[in-house]
Amino acid sequence: MPSEREPGFAVWLTGLPASGKSTVARALQKMLAGRGVRTVVLESDDVRKLLTPSPRYDPSERDRFYGALADLARRLTEEGVPVLVAATANLRAYRDRAREVIPRFLEVYVECPLEVCRQRDPKGIYRRSDAGTAPNVPGVSTPYEPPLHPEVVVDGERDPAGDSARAILRALASRGFVARCFRGARRRVRLTGLPGRRRRLRT
Repeated sequence: MPSEREPGFAVWLTGLPASGKSTVARALQKMLAGRGVRTVVLESDDVRKLLTPSPRYDPSERDRFYGALADLARRLTEEGVPVLVAATANLRAYRDRAREVIPRFLEVYVECPLEVCRQRDPKGIYRRSDAGTAPNVPGVSTPYEPPLHPEVVVDGERDPAGDSARAILRALASRGFVARCFRGARRRVRLTGLPGRRRRLRT
């Protein structure tokens, strides 16, 4: 973890279930670790086991869960710990709440068509939804609200996770969130254009 008590940052990866959020988060974690930045990955499924062991996935429970997740990320960043949050957070209000309480915040939209997510379905979420045993699945039986102004958009269908992670890394560097960790390697991550411009990664 960082030796100085400099505030950490939070990267919140949102997208439909099975869009590739966790895969990109882990690729980014490995990439940052190679540059001396140790991060904590908060995956919603793992954290939910602790906070709501028998989840209902209804709106009131989701509101409490994502509020607690945002607060956990905030507390970690205040201690200087960079956090990568891989969580659908199907309503914009959930992610906006995290943005409001975490000063150094980056929202990443892992864009992937619903039909592709259905085909992947590694946890069987969509199959259970079709069978009527998994209620409130974002994008199917409950709304999913894509970000309006994410800092980064990556293609969860076609782009390799490493390419997506590099795009996020460039966005972090352009905002100075990881500038001290790059030292002599700045040239490799230097961006063109305005730092605040949304970047869409396409192959």
